[in-house]
Amino acid sequence: MAENLYPSEMVGLPSKGWYYPEGHPLASGELDLRYMTALHEDILTSKTLIQRGVVIDKLLEALIVNKDVKYDDLLIGDKNGLMVAARIMGYGKDYDATVSCPACNVDTTHTLNLETLSDKELTFDPKNKGKNEFDFQLPFSKRVITFKLLTHKDEKDVQGELDAMRKVIKNEVSSEVTTRMKKSIIAVDGNRDSKVIREFVDAMPARDAMALREHWRSVNPDIELKSDFVCPSCGLESRLEVPIDVNFFWPNARV
Repeated sequence: MAENLYPSEMVGLPSKGWYYPEGHPLASGELDLRYMTALHEDILTSKTLIQRGVVIDKLLEALIVNKDVKYDDLLIGDKNGLMVAARIMGYGKDYDATVSCPACNVDTTHTLNLETLSDKELTFDPKNKGKNEFDFQLPFSKRVITFKLLTHKDEKDVQGELDAMRKVIKNEVSSEVTTRMKKSIIAVDGNRDSKVIREFVDAMPARDAMALREHWRSVNPDIELKSDFVCPSCGLESRLEVPIDVNFFWPNARV
């Protein structure tokens, strides 16, 4: 009965639910999201959660109405869509962000209308319906790669591996690119052996790696975090990435 005290709203997912298995609670392409309350602001201001870097995830997890939805299953692009929706539902569409002009490098406070952000335009291939697997032939080596779109759990695993490597290997060179690629690739020429995949990624020609990343971006559903901007200093008109930083939720959450 208490659950009904919290108003909610159906929010569309950038993936349209296309890559979740049939019968999965996210396969409908939408999610019932609660409006934020003062109790949810307690999550936003938790120093422990902020220091651990999980405060937004804990907030979104608390806002999802359907308890059958596993937060770990969310594709990263869908999670981004929920984050923007939660911000609009909680504090309104206007977001004051500091943007830097690419021409004159002058920082300006720019008010962005979050409701103008839209999902990436994608063509959803029927053969991928209900399946998070994509084949791509590398242009240089001609090897056929099967890859998946990363979920929240995958991103957690990647971060965990990177943190573990930093503790063991004191190196200024980050392994983030190859670690994420190893998590995304699930087969090389049909071979799903993890050792084969790791060795292949480490030896992949740079031009193939770049082509694979570009193809991955072309099929990855997400929200277009871009907004029109006119620099008040030099007059440059451009379309800039929306800077998602601590001010995205925090200002209105603190007394």
